[in-house]
Amino acid sequence: MKSVVVLVLLAGFASAKWIGELQTSNYYSDGPSRRIANGQEATPGQFPYQVLMLTEFPNNVNRLVTGASVLTENYVLSSASTFFNGAAQATGGTAVMGANIQDNQEPSQQRINFDASGIVIHPQYVATNSRNNVGVARLNSPMTFNDRVQPIRLPARSDTRQFEGFIGTIAGFGVFGDGPDASNVLKYTSNPIMMNAFCMARLDYVTVHPNNVCMSSEGGRSPCPGDEGSPLVVNDGGPLQIAISSVHGNPCSIGLPSVYTRVIPYLAWIETNTDYVARP
Repeated sequence: MKSVVVLVLLAGFASAKWIGELQTSNYYSDGPSRRIANGQEATPGQFPYQVLMLTEFPNNVNRLVTGASVLTENYVLSSASTFFNGAAQATGGTAVMGANIQDNQEPSQQRINFDASGIVIHPQYVATNSRNNVGVARLNSPMTFNDRVQPIRLPARSDTRQFEGFIGTIAGFGVFGDGPDASNVLKYTSNPIMMNAFCMARLDYVTVHPNNVCMSSEGGRSPCPGDEGSPLVVNDGGPLQIAISSVHGNPCSIGLPSVYTRVIPYLAWIETNTDYVARP
């Protein structure tokens, strides 16, 4: 009985610590990026819409390694937090399309720079609670579509689905869990999309808004802090991006839901600030 009580207390402490960090963290990392926990290695070309973002900051602030999706040949879709490191705002960076191994110059890779002038962040983005965590970057030259680089499909403007019960998939580069060592190989994980009410109940005091999507973290499978910007995708007659990875707690592999920014409410903003044309 003693051991049961101790385990319950430890679980409660871990949960409280995770919640506290989710509420107070600004979701930035000055050290190595931490990514998909307990994921599987992707095969080359499995996620042709995935973008590796190498974002630069002034005054020797550490570069951020995050994610994005291929929106059009000229634009990538990411989170606003991809373009901040603490108070420092991005001066530009490199978007890497077609990457399966981060540190290798693979023949499939297209590395295209972007400048600060090409970055657009949602004007109502709030870093402290990750509201309106959406951003785009215009590349300095167009990418070329092929079997390893393809645009992601977004929901239509008329799509009112919440996607509960769909299986969501998110990919990224990084560690296997809460350790310090990043993986050079693209990894991914899949879990069911949850009802927001169930998600909020699991996260206790964390507010889950209608503009959020929650994914279960069954089996400790979850994105981690530093994985901002990667697309959350479901299979709906092909890959469909329903959300952007945006809100995480620590540690990333304890089985609590992960929270994302829903794409549909921002379709008009995306159209206004890119050359993307949404479906009716």
